[in-house]
Amino acid sequence: MSSLPAEPVRAPAPLAAVRSGVPEHGEPPKYFQVKQKIDAVLEELGPGATLPTERQFADRFGVSRMTVRQAIRELRLEGRVQRSGRSTVAGRPKLVQPLTLASYTEGVRSQGRRPGRELIILERLPADAALATGLRIELGAPVFHLERLLLADEERVGLESTYLSAARFPTLIDEFDPSTSLYAYLRGTGVVLADADERIETVLGSPREVQLIGTTPALPMLLLSRVTRDRQGEPVECVRSLYRGDRFSFTAHLTAEED
Repeated sequence: MSSLPAEPVRAPAPLAAVRSGVPEHGEPPKYFQVKQKIDAVLEELGPGATLPTERQFADRFGVSRMTVRQAIRELRLEGRVQRSGRSTVAGRPKLVQPLTLASYTEGVRSQGRRPGRELIILERLPADAALATGLRIELGAPVFHLERLLLADEERVGLESTYLSAARFPTLIDEFDPSTSLYAYLRGTGVVLADADERIETVLGSPREVQLIGTTPALPMLLLSRVTRDRQGEPVECVRSLYRGDRFSFTAHLTAEED
C-alpha cells in the first residue's frame, strides 16, 4: 500500500479545460478550435510578443477572418492577449491576489510587480443606511470616502472605494498619504485587523468605472465587497473593490470544519 504524500498536492493554476472543450454531442465550434491553436502560439511567443495578423492566422488555419476575430475576442476577455496600438500582443500573466487581510500593496509587491494608487476622491459625507449598518454608526454620521485607482507597473487594474468612520479616524485626511497603503496607516494608529466578511461576484463596470480604469464596457469585472473588523470585533472599514477580470485572479486556502 502506497503512503500518503508528506505535503498536500496543490491543484495547478489554471487547470486545463475539461476534455479540451469538446462537448458531449460532438466537435467543438470552429472558433474554439482556432482559439486553442492561437493559445498554443501564445505559449511559444511569451508575454509582450506581437501576434500575427488576423489574415495571417486565417491563412495559417484555413478559416475565415471572422472566426479568428471571435477567437481573439475571447482571448482578450480572458487576458491572454491585449491591444497595443494597432497590434495584438501576448498578455502578461494575471496578478494572483490572495484572499487575506494583506493589503493590495503587499500582494502586488510579493509578485515582483510595482504597486501604485492614484487618488480619485477623498471626501467626507454622511453615512447612508448600508454604511451605517456596516460600520455600526448612526445614520447620517460622518464617514470618509477614499476612492483610488489601483495600479500595477503603472497599468490601471482596478478601482477601490473605502469608507471609514470619521469619528474613529478624525485626522485621516490630514495625515494619510493616499498613494500609500491604508493598512499600514491603520497599523500606525494602533488598529489591528482581525477578520472580515467578503463577497465576490462578477459584474460589468459602469460607464464612469470603465472610463476611470480604461477598459471596455464588455469586459467582466470582479467585484469584492468587504467589511473588516478589529480584534474587538468592531468594524473598521467597508470596502468596494473592482478588479479587471482579464488582469486578476484570486486564491484562498480552505480548511475543513470539524464536525
